[in-house]
Amino acid sequence: MPLDDAHHTFLNDEIGEKRAEEELEASSPQSSTPAELVDAINLVFGKQTYNRAIHAKGIVLEGRFLPSPSAAALSKAPHFQNAAVPVTVRFSDFAGIPTISDTDDLANPRGMAVKFHLPDGSETDLVIHSFNGFPSATTDEFRELLIAIGSSGPGAATPTPADTYLATHPVAKSFLESQQPPPVSYATLTYFGVNSYKFTNAQDQVVFGRYRIEPEEGNQFLSAEEIEKASPDYLADEIRQRLARAPVKFDLRVQISEPGDKIDDPSIAWPGTRRLADIGLIEITKVIPDTDAVERDLLFLPAQLPEGIEPADPMIQFRNAAYVISYGRRHQ
Repeated sequence: MPLDDAHHTFLNDEIGEKRAEEELEASSPQSSTPAELVDAINLVFGKQTYNRAIHAKGIVLEGRFLPSPSAAALSKAPHFQNAAVPVTVRFSDFAGIPTISDTDDLANPRGMAVKFHLPDGSETDLVIHSFNGFPSATTDEFRELLIAIGSSGPGAATPTPADTYLATHPVAKSFLESQQPPPVSYATLTYFGVNSYKFTNAQDQVVFGRYRIEPEEGNQFLSAEEIEKASPDYLADEIRQRLARAPVKFDLRVQISEPGDKIDDPSIAWPGTRRLADIGLIEITKVIPDTDAVERDLLFLPAQLPEGIEPADPMIQFRNAAYVISYGRRHQ
């Protein structure tokens, strides 16, 4: 998959980091920088050559998105209108370890990224994971968590920095201890948006919401016996076999906020009683050939948005800048 001109700019680590941090100026100030966040991720998982700093192991697929008849009522975004658009999808394991076993605890939560190829040739991206929430309210807190974990290796004195941090951060502790068993398939998991967005329709009506992608097959997980028998790469093998039989389908929805819901705090999941707006169907049809080579040049940006969708959480811009930096570093 060829890189566009903007992506080529990111190949220069210094230029990429400068541009990423300039783009962050419009969002809320943080004491840490996107480059420091990527450094903290590297402290946990090690620096990876040619791979993502986090969610390093993955598989890339193709398909299409078919908007629902009611999607345009939520947003005037072009892919929410009548016509289907092509999508590129990447499923992944959590850790920044490209050789991690799919049954390892650090493989959770799983990631799903969707790139919508819009009619005018532009793109918009969605980057979410299989946990309803996030361990930290801000990027500064997330960096502190990563540093604590990365400083708590086998030789660390007890209580370790991670022990101390988690003792006073129950949300982060819950995130680390409440993960689901390995799934039957990437296609049998619900994926949740980390951050909130502002959606504006053609009548200038505004709502705030968080994305959710739900599998048509429902949520399914391996039993203890199946986990013991599973191969380290069973998820990629399984999705290939599944697609040989039929397309994989997900429902794209947006959870709509109500007064009192925290728009700018991804560590707090909204109540399950909130309305879910039906946006459309994601239909995945095939694995991209030579997926390992393709995904190195594939960049998903959560702040790459069309008219009708805007960031409502400052973490989105920070994530965007960090992804640009990670992209540049894996091309050095």
